[in-house]
Amino acid sequence: MELLFVALFGTLIGLGARYFLPGRSTQGSVLVPAIGTAAASFVWVALTWLGWNWAGGWIWWVSLGAACAASVVLNLLISRRRIHADQRLLQALAKTGTA
Repeated sequence: MELLFVALFGTLIGLGARYFLPGRSTQGSVLVPAIGTAAASFVWVALTWLGWNWAGGWIWWVSLGAACAASVVLNLLISRRRIHADQRLLQALAKTGTA
């Protein structure tokens, strides 16, 4: 049951990263929330396997912190790479007329 809550909070963190960070137009609407969900769930399961108590507070902080870090870093990285790729493609099309 706790994994469900962690996944939900990871999704909410990903939604926040999607709508509060720049580059929203360069990616799909569920990409960053999916990254937040996957990061929070993966870290939660890994820490549970390592023996961390699911009722303790640290597992929550680490899992949701990882979701926040992954959502922010990957959102900025993906949007920056897609903007540069679009600019290169536009320059190639303007110069030769074909990609």
